[in-house]
Amino acid sequence: MSSGTVATGNSITPRRRGSWAGERLLGSGRGLAFLALALAEAGLLLALTLELSFAVFVYPLLLIPPTLLAVRRLANVTRRLSGQWCGVPIPVPYREYAAPGDQGGAWRRFGQSGGQLVTESATWRDLLWMTVDSTVGWVVAIIPAGVILYGLFGMFMPAYWSPIEHAGGNNWYAFIPVTSWLTALLCVPLGIAFIALGLWLAPLFLRWYGQLAYSMLAPTKQAALERQVAHLSESRAEAVDTGAAEIRRIERDLHDGAQARLVAMGMTLSAAEQVIDDNPAAARALLLEARDASAKALTELRDLVRGIHPPVLADRGIGEAVRALAMDGPMRVLVSNELPGRPPAPVESAAYFAVSELLANVSKHAGAHQAWIDMRHERGMLRIDVGDDGRGGANPSEGTGLRGIERRLSAFDGILALSSPPGGPTVATLELPCELSSPKTSSF
Repeated sequence: MSSGTVATGNSITPRRRGSWAGERLLGSGRGLAFLALALAEAGLLLALTLELSFAVFVYPLLLIPPTLLAVRRLANVTRRLSGQWCGVPIPVPYREYAAPGDQGGAWRRFGQSGGQLVTESATWRDLLWMTVDSTVGWVVAIIPAGVILYGLFGMFMPAYWSPIEHAGGNNWYAFIPVTSWLTALLCVPLGIAFIALGLWLAPLFLRWYGQLAYSMLAPTKQAALERQVAHLSESRAEAVDTGAAEIRRIERDLHDGAQARLVAMGMTLSAAEQVIDDNPAAARALLLEARDASAKALTELRDLVRGIHPPVLADRGIGEAVRALAMDGPMRVLVSNELPGRPPAPVESAAYFAVSELLANVSKHAGAHQAWIDMRHERGMLRIDVGDDGRGGANPSEGTGLRGIERRLSAFDGILALSSPPGGPTVATLELPCELSSPKTSSF
């Protein structure tokens, strides 16, 4: 597994830092990409304007929904690039909408999808953004690239100033009239200065562009609150269902395991009591059998308690608990713990069982020789990376294990991000918002 991950909905991929000039040159090139995006937005706006300008009803009713869907796709491209290139992630604000039906004609299709698209406030915010971006917004992203190109023009001034002058043109560069070889050479350091300025401005202007996009494409406070309420309602229902299922599992394990052994042990002791006077040897054998049954019942009870909340987790925290979990596994697992304190007990428990489920998946399905676990706390988030060198190809939609982890974490507003290309490696990243309680007192 690698250190980078891709979320099942969101990406959490640490980026490698390149050279200073390389990063900023890449940033200026991204400005050109945003220019192309703005031109595409302008084209969509033109198409939508033409559709709305027709007095005939059937034509716009047929084309407005697919055009608005194309607007959404283009806005989502901006949201994704803003997070990846500008460092300003933009959440998707849309509600669920009905897909266009295959029957019922244009009016039915418009009523199913177009009506909801038109009435949703996020659609109009998308159109506002496309209007701004296709007119002036892209200028913010492309300025650094223009400054760098202007610097290149100055750097190569000695190569073409003479033909321009012989052609009768007036050649100026940075308010300097280029009329001789000396003034042409003077443009070289000025061009280098402009290139350095453009490289320095590239990430700054890209971030401004991302903030401008965020102001129009991000969910409103009311929409964000509605989504949070819906998420909390869903996660609460899942937490209740999970708790009920866990209680049923405990009842079943007690009934089929320790309880059955204790009942059998009572019957064995009763039989020993009946024969202890007439046949002491048989009574002794029965007592030995009862002792073995009590030991097995105690082991099962300890396993059951460990499945509910491991004692090492309660006593020494998630660092030592995960280390003990790794030592009990069938493969080599490297554990790195950089936590300066302990998370709250519910968060700690959820993270522990999520890691336990991930390690179980590695053992069963990955075909890996080695796994690793990295635990740290960054910007108010408990982050745990679980990786392996197995075959990869893990897909949350093909099983219930990863979905169960997602449901467990969602109760704490946590997320699971997964990167598992075919052939491996696989990296699963858990993120849980929390604060650590106190500095650690033991060496992990």
